Amino acid sequence: MVRYRRSFVPGGTFFFTVVLADRRSALLTERIDALGAAFRRCRNAHPFTTVAVAVMPEHLHCVWTLPEGDADYATRWNVIKRGFTRRQYHEGPKPAGIRRRVWQPRYWEHTIADEDDLQRHVDYIHINPVKHGHARRASEWPHSSFHRYVQRGWLAEDWAGVADDGVDAPTPEFGE
Repeated sequence: MVRYRRSFVPGGTFFFTVVLADRRSALLTERIDALGAAFRRCRNAHPFTTVAVAVMPEHLHCVWTLPEGDADYATRWNVIKRGFTRRQYHEGPKPAGIRRRVWQPRYWEHTIADEDDLQRHVDYIHINPVKHGHARRASEWPHSSFHRYVQRGWLAEDWAGVADDGVDAPTPEFGE
């Protein structure tokens, strides 16, 4: 059996990618209400701060900061995934045949090292809907913390996309 090594830093800030089992699905955006409810219930029981998030149809990216002395993001993802899955099976469209797995069993995690690393990951999250062709500019994608960043004056509305005149708007630099 493969043993995955995770970095557990109490009070740390972490970048995550979590993916549905069916990569052709649009379940996360179709059931954004159920996903939001799962996040809220988890956050009430196991506090964390969402620094940035973008939900695409079949995957999501986020950056969380955990409370001081707490490094247990695994329990939080278990609670969120389980809560979304339960709500989906009780309220959402039923898959044909037997119950199918909703989520991929694992997720990608990266411990944020410093402010530059944090900025690169937040930019990556906000540009992701554009990169995947879901929107022409970050401001067009509704399922993102980008809008919170604009409201707080941290990003311009035209950040990272194609402007009305067809000229590329300012885009962050980030590695793939």
